[in-house]
Amino acid sequence: MSIPPPSEAPGSARTTWDEDAPGVLRLPSGRLVRGRGLRHPLPAGPAPEYALYLLGRRPPETAWESRWLRWPDFRLPADRDEAQTALGEAWRRSATERVEIACGGGRGRTGTALAVLAVLDGVPPGEAVSFVRRHYDRHAVETPWQKRYVRHFHP
Repeated sequence: MSIPPPSEAPGSARTTWDEDAPGVLRLPSGRLVRGRGLRHPLPAGPAPEYALYLLGRRPPETAWESRWLRWPDFRLPADRDEAQTALGEAWRRSATERVEIACGGGRGRTGTALAVLAVLDGVPPGEAVSFVRRHYDRHAVETPWQKRYVRHFHP
């Protein structure tokens, strides 16, 4: 029987993201979520414990638990109900796990998803895109319909 390291022991505090690492967004509640582009190398540091991949086609397998949400580039999620469920799960898990949200480039779909997580965390929908642009990437949320999706998102 193997004993998990202290950071992995049940009930112990887990390692979280480094707040100053590239792509890490601190939500108002203090939760840390990493956004990134899958076309870029995996950043140094700990691996995600859970990832939500926003792509038009299924991503490759990962060493960590992940979920794929079909979301074509420059568009919106193919299934809005599934998106609400997947984004809600990512937000809930970010309270205790290293959660990564990623698409191809890390800006449009990832920024939109991070803005939705900000809404779930209490940021008013009309301010969530600005919040993500200020704290994650100034080019996040690329299209007018992605902005509208965030503005009209209600948990």
